[in-house]
Amino acid sequence: MYHTWMRYFTPSPVHHRLGLVCLGVGLQHGTLPTVGPRTLDHHVAVVIGAGGGWFRGADGERVTVTAPALIWLTPGVPHHYGPDPATGWDESFVDFTGPATATYTELGYIEPERPVVPLADTALARAAVGRIARAARRGNPLLEVETGAAVHELLVALRRARADLAPDGDPVLQALARDAFQPLSVAAHAARHGMTPAELRTAVRRGAGCSPKDYLLGIRLGRAKELLAATELPVAAVARRVGYDDPAYFSRLFTRRVGIAPVRFREQQGRAVPGGWSSRIPDPEHPPTIPGPAT
Repeated sequence: MYHTWMRYFTPSPVHHRLGLVCLGVGLQHGTLPTVGPRTLDHHVAVVIGAGGGWFRGADGERVTVTAPALIWLTPGVPHHYGPDPATGWDESFVDFTGPATATYTELGYIEPERPVVPLADTALARAAVGRIARAARRGNPLLEVETGAAVHELLVALRRARADLAPDGDPVLQALARDAFQPLSVAAHAARHGMTPAELRTAVRRGAGCSPKDYLLGIRLGRAKELLAATELPVAAVARRVGYDDPAYFSRLFTRRVGIAPVRFREQQGRAVPGGWSSRIPDPEHPPTIPGPAT
């Protein structure tokens, strides 16, 4: 016996320009029928929350699937899968497509070469699927936008849930972030970890989807923007704070990556905060109470 609930959508061309669109969602459990052999023209994320079964991809090899796990179905790739007929499984699936899938694949969030991915848990992924399911009510005028946004959320949740990676990256990424403001070359960072530059590039690409240089640059420029927006430090001092001894080089780099010069960025923000600002992350669901006027 099994139970199946599903909805399918046909987003308009204008919604496709959002980058990702959801084509369908389903929640199933039990001794479900096998799927395929078949080939699709879009992506599907199949999240197995309980139970187990099998998967066979383009190479014809049968792979055991044990929950919690993710099955990637990618366009043009033949596949065939199903739960163990003795135990069944608990499954949720999301069909999606759009030009952003190419970028998510390049960043390592979607892995066509690894169709079965062990997960640490499925709670965040199931929450994203739940949002799609709730948005799927008939007549919802925000259907395509809500479900498309939730697909982005799902891909992030699945990346965080991978059993082979820590939720916030591996220790190498954490160490790079900690040392990001020191004036060190990529080779020097690699040496600190007993790695060659090539090994560091591989580790960062696998964990963050970019090169070590871009990873460090993102952290440095983010901090530089904070200092420019919320302090009156000279640009040269900001440059030194984020690891650049040459303020002219920092200004050129900032302008090339951000699109405007540091001074212009500061003018646009116009919010210097005397004494600095809080480093404590607020809770959006419980904002601080602002006292009303005295009576």
